[in-house]
Amino acid sequence: MDRFFFRRYLCVAWLTALGLLLLFLDFFTKAYLYHVFPFYDSCTGLRCYAIPVFTNFLGIDFSIGLAFNYGAAWGMFADFQNILLVIRIIVILGMFLYLFFVNKNRAAEIPLILIISGALGNVIDFFLYGFVVDFLQLNLWGYHFPVFNLADTWITIGVVWLFLVALFTRKKTRLKSS
Repeated sequence: MDRFFFRRYLCVAWLTALGLLLLFLDFFTKAYLYHVFPFYDSCTGLRCYAIPVFTNFLGIDFSIGLAFNYGAAWGMFADFQNILLVIRIIVILGMFLYLFFVNKNRAAEIPLILIISGALGNVIDFFLYGFVVDFLQLNLWGYHFPVFNLADTWITIGVVWLFLVALFTRKKTRLKSS
């Protein structure tokens, strides 16, 4: 019995350390770019000022440029910031409680930490700046993908990973039952 609790404690400590590392990376990149990088409020497009990282690599352009997001993904619901904040906090708390008190699937732990860290990073932005700081810009074969940040990347990777875990867990369960 003691061995189980010791393992669980180590797992919780490791997941917490990973989550804090991801949160720090997100926070540091946003804070650095917000305080150092120029932002031009008077420009007409999202690509006001950007530093190219690479250009035309298999038709893909990647650059770093500052943008402020007052809403959810792609700026949706920007007029409902307070409602979005409450929803985000409730979802984060729910996922945190699920991860540490309900979840029995070890394969889902890292994706859940990715999602929680990313969501928490964007909520912290709201309290610090009043908006989410975005800075990663992609042009995929002529399509300007919406500007995003590391927190959005953590969330996306976590959701895709969680979907794959659910998909393969379901297949294993079906194979065992037949």
